[in-house]
Amino acid sequence: MQTKASLSQNDEDAVLDAYSQTVTSVAQTLSPCVVKIEAGERGGSGFLFTPDGYILSNSHVVQGAPGTRGGGRSKPSQIWVSLADGRREHASVVGDDPHTDLAVLRIEGTALPAARLGDSAALRVGQLVVAIGNPYGFECTVTAGVVSALGRSLRARSGRLIDDVIQTDAALNPGSSGGPLASSRGEVIGVNTAMILPAQGICFAVAVNTASFVAGELMHSGRIRRSYLGLGCQTVPVPRRVSRFFGLAADSGVLVTQVEPRTPAAGALIEGDIIVRFEDSVVRGIDDLHRLLVAERVGVPTRVTVIRGRERRELTVRPGEAPR
Repeated sequence: MQTKASLSQNDEDAVLDAYSQTVTSVAQTLSPCVVKIEAGERGGSGFLFTPDGYILSNSHVVQGAPGTRGGGRSKPSQIWVSLADGRREHASVVGDDPHTDLAVLRIEGTALPAARLGDSAALRVGQLVVAIGNPYGFECTVTAGVVSALGRSLRARSGRLIDDVIQTDAALNPGSSGGPLASSRGEVIGVNTAMILPAQGICFAVAVNTASFVAGELMHSGRIRRSYLGLGCQTVPVPRRVSRFFGLAADSGVLVTQVEPRTPAAGALIEGDIIVRFEDSVVRGIDDLHRLLVAERVGVPTRVTVIRGRERRELTVRPGEAPR
């Protein structure tokens, strides 16, 4: 006859076995797809997501490799990719986007092992995730954890915010960047991108829905199109009395500190203007303005509301296509 204590131990063993089996299954499924990337003096991870050799990784992993340049198609580069089966192949950069810290590379090949991409919109806080990468050059290292938070924002090296970032406590280390973050079903739900040092258990991944869109654009045209105005600006507080007087929806805005000549903003905005709305959207700071300058705005007349001195003015500008 089993005691209550022995039953409890059996239950715990069963849970641990199920956990181990899940992590093992994910590792077996994805490890063949994970690659080690050597880009000049940089190193990192990536993963095959098509059978014909397309690889997702981080922009900062490939930046600095001889011949590469950010935000567009690169010249021939010295990037090498090591596959799980021991092969080492030369890779070309299809395109990279520093603003989302994503890059697409390609190697020659057919019928290559390719990871399945999942749906990051279906994620829930607390669910099991598995990260695979090459920390410090140790190939195909597997760590596991949970989704700690969703919808985070992370500052990219370009200065823009990456939105809809996944926070996880699955351990990442230098060299893990660009590797996959996977669900218990073995589907990629994020691209590992950063850790917070010296904190432990605070790591981030770009959501796979973002990565899928960016990868598609990079494969199509080698870059991501965005609009721009041609301003130097900074986030500033708006005094409460001013906010109330003009009926503003926020107590901060974007101060124009410089208008570049021969840009979309020239002739409409001037230094000292405080941008408070962009079409129907409230602008509380530079990050809001960046989010609103999407490709669909290129060449489209757009209403910009500013505070100029003691007046509230509505101006019309046509955002241009951001230079590479």
